[in-house]
Amino acid sequence: MDALHPRLLVADFPACFAFYDAVLPPLLGARLVQGSARGPYAHWDVDEQAVLVLFDRAAMAGALGEEPPAPRGDMFVCRVADVDAAHDLAVRSGGTGALPPTDRPEWGRGMRTAHLRDPEGRLIEFQSY
Repeated sequence: MDALHPRLLVADFPACFAFYDAVLPPLLGARLVQGSARGPYAHWDVDEQAVLVLFDRAAMAGALGEEPPAPRGDMFVCRVADVDAAHDLAVRSGGTGALPPTDRPEWGRGMRTAHLRDPEGRLIEFQSY
């Protein structure tokens, strides 16, 4: 049962789809279960559990009858085997680096992180520990 999973409301569905479809399979082993770059919906699973869902912002506005609030402070965090490789793949796939891969012992023993932004500016943290 998919009890909890992030759903990102995106304005540029094709760009966000291309980005997440390029990084989620190799980094998390996620597979696209439904959707395409045409939108308005797509989701990726790992072991039949939802990892991430994209939904077109305009489609959500139509369902709500009002514009959903703009993202503020949202962040997608992924544990990966190799933070440096994940960061490089994400940047090659359309992400924008925010903080390069860095050891963060003050956050936990063996913690290493990298921060970047997806095509809409949403913050992503890759971490390993």
